[in-house]
Amino acid sequence: MRSLLRTLEHATLRDIALVCVADALVGASFGAISVSGGLPLWVPTALSVLVFAGGSQFAAVGVVLSGGGVLAAVATGLVLNARLLPFGFAVADVLQGPWWQRLFGAQMLTDESAAFALQQHEPRRRRAAFWVCGVSLFVVWNVAVLLGGLAGGLIGDTDALGLDAAFPAVLLALVLPSLADRATRTAAVVGAVVAVAATPFVPGGLPVLLALVGLLFAGRPGPGPGLGAPGELGEPGEQEAAPAAMKEEAR
Repeated sequence: MRSLLRTLEHATLRDIALVCVADALVGASFGAISVSGGLPLWVPTALSVLVFAGGSQFAAVGVVLSGGGVLAAVATGLVLNARLLPFGFAVADVLQGPWWQRLFGAQMLTDESAAFALQQHEPRRRRAAFWVCGVSLFVVWNVAVLLGGLAGGLIGDTDALGLDAAFPAVLLALVLPSLADRATRTAAVVGAVVAVAATPFVPGGLPVLLALVGLLFAGRPGPGPGLGAPGELGEPGEQEAAPAAMKEEAR
C-alpha cells in the first residue's frame, strides 16, 4: 500500500482523502437511518461489506423501510448497480493477477475508484489510483456505517436531525451529473412522472422499477462527429467534387 501511495501525486491523494470524508458522512447517515427505521444493525453493516455501493444500499433500504418487499429492494439495487458494468470494462486493465485478486478488485469498483483510475494515463498510476481509492473508501465507508448505525440506535428519531433527507439527496446527487443532455432529461422526467403516478396503486419499490419506462423516450443519439445532419453535406456529386477542388487549390 505504501508503494502505491508513493506512485500517486499529492493532489490525487488529497482528492481521494476529500472523497473519503464526504463518503464517511453519507455512510454514517445511511447507518443511522437504517437502524432508526427499524432494521437491525447487522443489515446495513452486511450490505456495506457485501454490496459496497452507496446508491444501491440507499435505494434498497429505502424500499424496505417504505413497505416494499425484499425482491423489489434487490431488483432496485441491481438496476442502480448496472451502471458499474461499463466502468468494469473501462478499468479492466488495472485488475491483474490471480482470480481472487481480480474478484476483490471487482468489489472495490465504485464510481469514485473508476473516476480516479481513468484520470491517470500511465498504467502504473492507473492501478495505484484505483486500489488506493477503492480500499480507502471500503474501509472508511464500512466504519462510518457501523458508527452511524450505533448512533442511530441511541438517537432513535433521526428525523429530528434531518437525516431522512439523505435518501433523496444522495440519489439526486447520483442523477444530476447525468442530466447534461436533453434526451436524458426527457427520460428522467417521464420516469419520475410514471413513478409518482404509480405510487398510490402499487407496492413500495415497484414505482422505481416502473420508472424505467422513461428509457423509451430517451431517443437516439445524434450523428457522430463529421457525419452531420441529413442534407448538410450536400448532394453526392458535391461531396466527391470537394476533395478534387481542394487538390486544385493546393497546386
